[in-house]
Amino acid sequence: MSPAATPAGLDLHRDAFGRLMLRPADGREACAVVPVRAFPLTAPDEGLSLVGPDGHEAAWIERLAALPEGPRALIEAELREREFRPELTRLVAVSSFSTPSTWTVETDRGPFSLVLKGEEDIRRLTDGSLLISDSHGLCLRVPQPRRLDRASRRLLDRFL
Repeated sequence: MSPAATPAGLDLHRDAFGRLMLRPADGREACAVVPVRAFPLTAPDEGLSLVGPDGHEAAWIERLAALPEGPRALIEAELREREFRPELTRLVAVSSFSTPSTWTVETDRGPFSLVLKGEEDIRRLTDGSLLISDSHGLCLRVPQPRRLDRASRRLLDRFL
C-alpha cells in the first residue's frame, strides 16, 4: 500500500472487531491501521502516520485539524486509548531522595505508587511541563509544576 498524500481522500472506519480500518483510494481491500504521532511531545497534532499491520506507513496526515470530522474523531479516539497519561496532581511522599525511589502520588485518575528508577526519568518538556516515567513505562504528566502545592514542589525539586 502506498502512502496516501491527501487527507481528504481518507476512508477510515471501524470494523466489527473495533479496529481502525483504512480503505485505500485505489479500491484495494481495507487494512487495519494504527495512528502514530511523529512528534508526540512538541507537535502532537502535526505529522501523523497511519501504520499498517506490516509496519509500513499506509497514509500520512500533515495536520490532524485538516481532516474532516469523522476521520479526525476516529483517530483522536484511537490516540486517547493508546496514549494514556494520567496527570500528577499531588506528590504525597517519596521513600528516599536517592534512586530508585518509590513515590506515592495523586493523579487525576486516583492515587498511585510508582518507582522512579533514576532522575533521568523526569523530563522537562519545551512547554515547561514535566513527564515522569515509572519503572513499568507508565508516564505521568505534570502540565504546570509551579501550580502544584508547596509540599509537592519541595519534594519534586529534590529530584530536578
